[in-house]
Amino acid sequence: MSTINSQDDEDTFKILIATDIHLGYLEKDPVRGNDTFVTLNEILDHAQKNEVDFILLGGDLFHENKPSRKTVHSCLESLRKYCMGDRPVQFEILSDQAVNFHCSKFPWVNYQDENLNISIPIFSIHGNHDDPTGADALCALDILSCAGLLNHFGRSTSVEKIDISPILLRKGRTKIALYGLGAIPDERLYRMFVNKQVTMLRPKEDEDSWFNLFVIHQNRSKHGATNYIPEQFLDDFINLVVWGHEHECKIAPSQNEQQRFYVSQPGSSVVTSLSPGESVKKHIGLLHVKGKKMKMQKIALETVRTFHMEDIVLADHPDLFNPDNPKVTQAIQAFCMEKVELMLDNAERERLGNPRQPEKPLIRLRVDYTGGFEPFSVHRFSQKYVDRVANPKDIIHFFRHREQKEKDDSDLNFGKLVRPASEGMTLRVEDLVKQYFQTAEKKVQLSLLTERGMGEAVQEFVDKEEKDAIEELVKFQLEKTQRFLKERRTDAEEEKIDEEVRKFRESRKKNTEEEDEEVREAMTRARAHRSEDTVLVAASSDEELMDTGMKGTGDSDDGLPATLSRGSGRARGRARGARGQNSAARGSSRRGRGSTSQETATSSRTYKPVSVPAKNMSVMDAFRSLKPEPTLNSSKSYSEFFQETIDDDSDLEDISIVPSSKVNQRLSTTSSRGKTGSQSQTSRGVDFESDEDEFDPFKSTATSRRTK
Repeated sequence: MSTINSQDDEDTFKILIATDIHLGYLEKDPVRGNDTFVTLNEILDHAQKNEVDFILLGGDLFHENKPSRKTVHSCLESLRKYCMGDRPVQFEILSDQAVNFHCSKFPWVNYQDENLNISIPIFSIHGNHDDPTGADALCALDILSCAGLLNHFGRSTSVEKIDISPILLRKGRTKIALYGLGAIPDERLYRMFVNKQVTMLRPKEDEDSWFNLFVIHQNRSKHGATNYIPEQFLDDFINLVVWGHEHECKIAPSQNEQQRFYVSQPGSSVVTSLSPGESVKKHIGLLHVKGKKMKMQKIALETVRTFHMEDIVLADHPDLFNPDNPKVTQAIQAFCMEKVELMLDNAERERLGNPRQPEKPLIRLRVDYTGGFEPFSVHRFSQKYVDRVANPKDIIHFFRHREQKEKDDSDLNFGKLVRPASEGMTLRVEDLVKQYFQTAEKKVQLSLLTERGMGEAVQEFVDKEEKDAIEELVKFQLEKTQRFLKERRTDAEEEKIDEEVRKFRESRKKNTEEEDEEVREAMTRARAHRSEDTVLVAASSDEELMDTGMKGTGDSDDGLPATLSRGSGRARGRARGARGQNSAARGSSRRGRGSTSQETATSSRTYKPVSVPAKNMSVMDAFRSLKPEPTLNSSKSYSEFFQETIDDDSDLEDISIVPSSKVNQRLSTTSSRGKTGSQSQTSRGVDFESDEDEFDPFKSTATSRRTK
């Protein structure tokens, strides 16, 4: 690696580099809750004392996609304290900032805003923890960018082609081309690299005179066949790659022998998992760049909580432990206590030279009890160290290496698949879903959906808290399959329908881009669904008042049971904020208002409503919530399945059981709805086009049901 003198001059860039700060991690923990905020202040303090030109962050500034108010407030407080001031910025931007910050409403760097006084600009890409989501595709970094405290770049909005345009910086005679690419699902980005759909644009003039710096947030180590980004995919004209997402600190630049560029992996500034990679000492980097030469200075973080880890294999100590000894468990416990005490002594000696370090360390002892040993009570053991360790519940981790043997497919479950993750292995939710369905019995195999699509939906459900993701994907795929069968004019016979559905599913599995588009469309509908729910929650109080007033008018339906007088079928599963409302009152108020444009708008969704999963619902509960509908693996034929979908929606709207004494009153209400009610009928259930001349194999029975 080329080196330069550390002396400051007008041609030298000084850049503070950090990644994976994870603000808000365990913020509710009474011991570790403030660790991330304290370390952020230390990082910004180093930037201020070293008078850096700017700070470069490699993603995951926040630990959660939707950080709490406390986390956002603490971040704003720190950025305002350390990054605003009168010290002038010594470099200039030569590139088109409207291209570099195209996703911002203020497409220019913050220190050039005449309303702001920025002394240390921050440039950051987003990571996989704080990536843009929701109907408007916003992330927490966009809030900081809008406030003028951070410059969010490297965001790609296209899923077909990525053009990475650099931010061109100049200080004296040194010019830097700063490239950035925010977190993208690794498999998708891998495929785009293979298909030559990722392009890094270069300056037109004197392209060899620029120092090319690239910051990326992806898997560097291989977690699967395509679940990482090989370094060889990156262009060889790059001089230095700052690699985020990997938490192990390898900040000293290492050269890629094939591409000849250097890679620096700063690692995280907080311990988020009790794994070996996290036990390495945490650092940030001070990068000096002059011309085409660079120098990376390591800066140790002093406020990071120390983490000590050790492994024990009981079978390696036959002289100490005999599985046949009835008191072997007590001997193992005593041995583990000695190890923990030794690690505590080492942590205390390390802290004596650094008063800024938190008092309670993180301790992890992994015990391999393979060979006939039995584990002791971890909870009873942990109680001895509650006042001395920051993670008393996680001190001991027992694991056992099992022999590989053939197992019956029926024994496969999520619990066994998740087990290795606690032993330090990286296992993704979508991988679990794919593995489960691929190895499950034939009777529980997916026959309509694809494993990839379902895995993506479950991932959104778990990581991004998109409660409607699974439900919306099922509905979307069902509607698309129904349209396909209608276009093919498939005969209403079970064998032919099964064959067409199988062919359609296989064609979707081969076209991965189309499948990705389907998942994105379903997620967009889920986010729009959530946005509509927010509006309904805001309007629920006004609607309750209106419903109460309508009750006093003597509506003939007030005496009906709530479960029988629902009005519109949408009232069951839509408004989360309207729980506890009398559904009869809701039905009467709708009939009292008539078929307004607002009612038509809220009922314009073209599928049958299903109850929205509760906030604390598990993944398996989300699947169970779909049981009232015909399942894809039921014994019924597809023709019956599609037929019931049409029939159920028509029944939900107009069929209601009422006492005979109130029939005449209900008839008058129904007749007042008239033509509008019949028109709105077509907007519910499955949205087939209303072409009378077009062949529809599923229409005859539904029509007869409506006629009756």
